[in-house]
Amino acid sequence: MTAEAAAGDYRQRLVPTSHGWPKRQSWCVWIEPAAATGPAARWDQLWLQAVEAALASWAELVTIHRSESRESAQVQILRRRPPLQRGRASHGRAELALATNKPGAPPKIEPRVLVSISPGQRPDAIQATALHELGHAFGMWGHSDQPQDAMAGVPGPTPVLQLTARDRATFIWLQQQPGLPGSDATAAGDQVGCH
Repeated sequence: MTAEAAAGDYRQRLVPTSHGWPKRQSWCVWIEPAAATGPAARWDQLWLQAVEAALASWAELVTIHRSESRESAQVQILRRRPPLQRGRASHGRAELALATNKPGAPPKIEPRVLVSISPGQRPDAIQATALHELGHAFGMWGHSDQPQDAMAGVPGPTPVLQLTARDRATFIWLQQQPGLPGSDATAAGDQVGCH
């Protein structure tokens, strides 16, 4: 890799699964609904708006279909503080699982991601957390070493609310890599089961 490529992205910091890159051309996404009434409604709406803003940034690079069914979604976004991990607290977490199809069918492995975004933050912090965790959900399993990137391992003092050129270049590189077995379906085929 040339020095110019290394400066323009952080592809070398991403890690595939043992089966390949957990990426897709399109994703079914379910978001935990906000309360419509009651004391939680206002805060739930602020959380939802911040998550929607983060999704809109990623939608510039990848096709996102909204699912009304949690079970059919490849990415499930929950309004909750993630549990402690190795004794550390965080405001967001993405957890990857690989689902396989029934025995006897051609091999197909599909990424399933559970994303937890804590509601106990300012709206801009929720948006920055969602932007970062959704990057993981859409296949970017690794971190940038630059605090101004949305996928920074150690964020800077100001919440990052938009993808940087380095985030975009890394994601575009990722989309060109081979995916999991059987996961490179056409965009139309990806929509099947997303309702």
